[in-house]
Amino acid sequence: MTVGEAIRAAAEALAPVSDTARLDAELLMAHLFGVTRSELLLRHMRDPAPSGFATLVERRERHEPVAYITGRQEFYGLPFIVTPATLIPRGDSETLVEAALAARPDAARVLDLGTGSGALLLAVLAHRRGAQGIGIDRSADAVRVALRNAEQLGLRPQATFLEGDWHAPGWADDLSTFDLILCNPPYVESTAALDPQVADFEPATALFAGPEGLDDYCALIPQLRALMAPEGLAILEIGANQAEAVGALAAASGFATELRRDLAGRPRALLLS
Repeated sequence: MTVGEAIRAAAEALAPVSDTARLDAELLMAHLFGVTRSELLLRHMRDPAPSGFATLVERRERHEPVAYITGRQEFYGLPFIVTPATLIPRGDSETLVEAALAARPDAARVLDLGTGSGALLLAVLAHRRGAQGIGIDRSADAVRVALRNAEQLGLRPQATFLEGDWHAPGWADDLSTFDLILCNPPYVESTAALDPQVADFEPATALFAGPEGLDDYCALIPQLRALMAPEGLAILEIGANQAEAVGALAAASGFATELRRDLAGRPRALLLS
């Protein structure tokens, strides 16, 4: 069986579990070849299909995300290592990076709270080579993934990653202040019905935040001012229906807010100043 034939068969098998079945099949095949998807389509479609492809397809049929199968996910044009210890970086979150680079182009110190794979912090630092950044995550495994990403992207001299939990007393005592704070906290309601590829594979501690999805905002927002430089800015990712509730929490802590929407027009980020 050729690569092209194997991809067509895999796309048919994956159609019941994925809206992007053909793309998934192509990415899994490219992973086995060790090439980009473009290179696969240009040069390898008539090659014999490699052994092991059926196993990868079976994993995807069980709803395992492609990014966890391949161990890679692109974010803001950069390749990131991902593991089940971290959320998979999503294109919607690029809204935060764009807002950060536009609003604070001269930020010298950047803090990323709940850093996971390090995607938000490292995407900003890649475009601000004079800046220094710290990423905080309560998961030691996530911190190790973020460090690997900093190293493979050549950003290790700019980035430090630490274990920390904003629910714990004294977690920020030694951090000082920052020109820019980024945060994609848990914000999913505890009773929300999620797609199996999220619910069954991505870390629950990075997803769920109480009955209204607001628990982490309630804990974190009152602490932000002490971490911000005089002209500092904090940017929080929010759920599509949370702009009003999170905005009210921010206002109660003395912040002015601005909303940014993602490419689909959904509320995605709140800027706090």
